[in-house]
Amino acid sequence: MYSLSEAAHQVPVIDPSAADGTFSLLWLVIGLPLIGAAVLLLGGRATDRWGHWLGTLASVGSFVVSVLLFVELRGREEAERSVTQHLWDWIAVGDLEVGLDLLYDPLSALFLLLITGVGSLIHVYSIGYMEHDPRRRRFFAYLNLFVAAMLMLVLAENYVGLFLGWEGVGLASYLLIGFWQHKHSAAAAAKKAFVINRVGDIGMALAIALLFTTFGTTSFSAISEVSGAAEEDTLTAVGLLLLLAACGKSAQVPLQAWLLDAMEGPTPVSALIHAATMVTAGVYLVVRSNFIFELAPHAQTVVVVVATVTLLWGAVIGCAKDDIKKALAGSTMSQIGYMMLGAGLGVAGYAFAIFHLITHGFFKANMFLGAGSVMHGMNDDVDMRRYGALRHAMPVTFLTFAMGYLAIIGFPGFSGFWSKDKIIETALAENWVVGVLALLGAGITGFYMTRLMLLTFLTSKRWKDDVHPHESPAVMTVPLIVLAALSVLGGVLLLGDWIVEWLAPVVGEAPHHEPPLPIIVITLLTVAVVAVGVAAAWFLVGRREVPLTPPQDVSFATRAARADVYGDAINDVLVVRPGAATVRGITAGDRTLVDGLFTGGSSGVKAVGNVLRRLQNGFVRSYALSVLGGVLLVVLALLAVNLA
Repeated sequence: MYSLSEAAHQVPVIDPSAADGTFSLLWLVIGLPLIGAAVLLLGGRATDRWGHWLGTLASVGSFVVSVLLFVELRGREEAERSVTQHLWDWIAVGDLEVGLDLLYDPLSALFLLLITGVGSLIHVYSIGYMEHDPRRRRFFAYLNLFVAAMLMLVLAENYVGLFLGWEGVGLASYLLIGFWQHKHSAAAAAKKAFVINRVGDIGMALAIALLFTTFGTTSFSAISEVSGAAEEDTLTAVGLLLLLAACGKSAQVPLQAWLLDAMEGPTPVSALIHAATMVTAGVYLVVRSNFIFELAPHAQTVVVVVATVTLLWGAVIGCAKDDIKKALAGSTMSQIGYMMLGAGLGVAGYAFAIFHLITHGFFKANMFLGAGSVMHGMNDDVDMRRYGALRHAMPVTFLTFAMGYLAIIGFPGFSGFWSKDKIIETALAENWVVGVLALLGAGITGFYMTRLMLLTFLTSKRWKDDVHPHESPAVMTVPLIVLAALSVLGGVLLLGDWIVEWLAPVVGEAPHHEPPLPIIVITLLTVAVVAVGVAAAWFLVGRREVPLTPPQDVSFATRAARADVYGDAINDVLVVRPGAATVRGITAGDRTLVDGLFTGGSSGVKAVGNVLRRLQNGFVRSYALSVLGGVLLVVLALLAVNLA
């Protein structure tokens, strides 16, 4: 289906230098939010009054250090833009030696700015959103822990360190998704996310083990130097295992079912997990492991297939959801699919995958926080069928959300127009079938996002009688304004191919491919396809009366979309039921064989004891009779021996 060009096999080698000067502060990027989490968790109720401020300042401080590091890195020559910081020796067992080392290069630099920048805005927003929650201090502790774990993930210099951050993100997401654990649905959603991600983690653990047995190290720089000497089958196996891990964290098919349920967490959690952090971890893993995937074309092909299926799967889900957060979650699944597609296209698409990841972090965080603002003004109602005409009651939320909407559908000039279109353009150049499917996904995006805008901010009002929509306070709207501006201006990263040149030392020089059509034609075609999706939403939703309850006489496609394209049902048939049957069989065998062996022996001893117990009745005459009987038996035995 997909074959790499010869230029794509030019794998860049990571050659880091030791951190000094400003780079010696690198550990603080992780340390500040980690210290914040520790103080808030260990300080207890004594920190309740000011805990939210400490959590926010810890994240902002990490962002300031990230900016200083980025400025310093920009001032270096291209060949010197990779530094490491050794914190301490971590694991030394036999031939395995792993240090807790940090790697700061152009790729991790961009992630640091995104995670700490958007994360800090989410912290500020949460001050207002969680104002009346009695456990607000604990919430900010979990936010800090999440940010610290994600920073560890993208700063680690080896796969074991990455795995530390990987598991930390999994723990923090479990705590945040189930933060309102008094709700059964929230507790169940947290458990579901945790279990499904553990499936992906098996892939990560096996990949690390295979890398160590093959190369004798887990260091990125060391593996990148010698990866060309490994057998292709081995690298393919590593690539597929890493993809399994990426599918778990980034909610790609077949491990996508946890994503929509994760909306049970507070809305800032949705923005943090679904925009700038957790779901982008899989994309980071594939791009960071480019020295593996570039030499394993079959694994790259599987990445492309999984990404293409997922971008369409998530888009279809987004078309039928009435819950505003779940509609955005389906959108996230689809947009991460575009990023994974870019990563699967190899060196031609790595930079554009990261480009779309960054712009998506801006406009999706904007829209999730905007959804939270809408919920704040609508008494926490998430049903868009009970919205309508909110543009008048919530003008700031409407305008900022509209900027995110225009960005995600790819309206010319907005950030998503530049980033997503480059992935579609690259896909068409590499494989026209994949490119056409990506183009179809853009049209569906135009439909479901326009439907969301119509149901929420336009059409007629359908509010409940006791609902009085109002604009959110400044502590919530200011982050929306900043993210809206970034949603509009994010495309500047492509000016002069800046992001492509910036990432070249990490992912290699992108080869030049001629698309099947002139670029201007592809651009106009993409805009036209999106316009068709927008028009379809207007005719099917905007011009019709919105029913207050979902109609039941709908097509199979609509029923499938409402049921998340039967993701849970498929998992139930393929995994849950066979797994439950296996457990029942093992349990029955344990009861029959193992328990039978031990309890059967004890039952036999008990039966013998019951017989012997009857002889110990406490009557002296019985004991005398027993002694007499014994003596008679001895005498008879002696007589029998003498007569013989």
